Amino acid sequence: MKALVLSGGMGTRLRPLTYSTPKQLIPVAGKAVLEHVLDNILAAGITEIGVVVGDRADQIRAVMGDGSRFGARITYIPQEQPLGLAHCVLIAREFLGDDDFLMYLGDNVLPEGITEIAGNFAAQRPAAQLVVQKVTDPRAFGVAEVDASNTVTRLAEKPAEPRSDLALIGVYFFTSAIHRAVAEIRPSARGELEITDAVQWLVQNGACVKASEYLGFWADTGSVDAVLECNRRLLDELRPQRLGEVDDASDLTGPVLLAPGARVVRSRIEGPAIIGPGSVVEDSHIGRYTAIGGDCTVRHTLVEDSIVQDGSSLSDVRGLSGSLIGRTASVTATRRHRLIVGDDSWVEVAS
Repeated sequence: MKALVLSGGMGTRLRPLTYSTPKQLIPVAGKAVLEHVLDNILAAGITEIGVVVGDRADQIRAVMGDGSRFGARITYIPQEQPLGLAHCVLIAREFLGDDDFLMYLGDNVLPEGITEIAGNFAAQRPAAQLVVQKVTDPRAFGVAEVDASNTVTRLAEKPAEPRSDLALIGVYFFTSAIHRAVAEIRPSARGELEITDAVQWLVQNGACVKASEYLGFWADTGSVDAVLECNRRLLDELRPQRLGEVDDASDLTGPVLLAPGARVVRSRIEGPAIIGPGSVVEDSHIGRYTAIGGDCTVRHTLVEDSIVQDGSSLSDVRGLSGSLIGRTASVTATRRHRLIVGDDSWVEVAS
């Protein structure tokens, strides 16, 4: 089985961060979202991975490489315009061949993994198997209607009046039957080849399409709040590790991951929290659910429930909470504020 990871989206809800960084490379719990995706794929025993990329291909390639450091082989598949999920299958035809494959949206995080669902698909081999989850408001999703045997009877894309609460969450398993379906459909009203239309074609033409309900935590990391929620969830599973330096005047409580080269001086850190490699924390309080990237500087600052990306500095910020700070940003403040700061920014907040 192969995997097809879709990483060409624009990430408009994460601007200004995504003006300079692909949304799939935003870090949660110290690691890019795309790396969490690869973890799940590899755990399912899949090592041949195609990654569909758009105009940020060079940045994704620089982080992910050829896949060898993960124990995988990555093939990059360029998509000139975002023309729909089924279009990704179409342009990946040569890579996929006639193999079964897993299609996975590159901004989705499923910490409990998909290994069991992948095993069920491999054993039963329906034409398609959709991973779904019950949601409160299905109108924003593709929705699957299923019978008592979890066979899909109908799909609807963002229905105004949903007849099911089972939302498609961006993970799909396919046999080569999907290629015929993709060839038969036409672009939707928004000009895209919709994967829901392709799967609906399979259903209407008598193919077996199954739904598997994912019961764990799931996050589409397309917004700031979703990124922070995902960060909290993953940090709850953090295993403490002290590979950096901590002076006698500092206090670390709860699970804290202190990466190599990190230094903590006269500071308090409440886990779960991550201090990245080469970062320095001085005279500061790092609260719960905070992930500090590599080569950051935090001085005279209280920060909690936040993500600070590589190379950034915080100084005299006495109460930063629920924030997402881009790479190489500099933030100074004296009062509690919530900031969403893009890469290479300089921010000064008046006291």
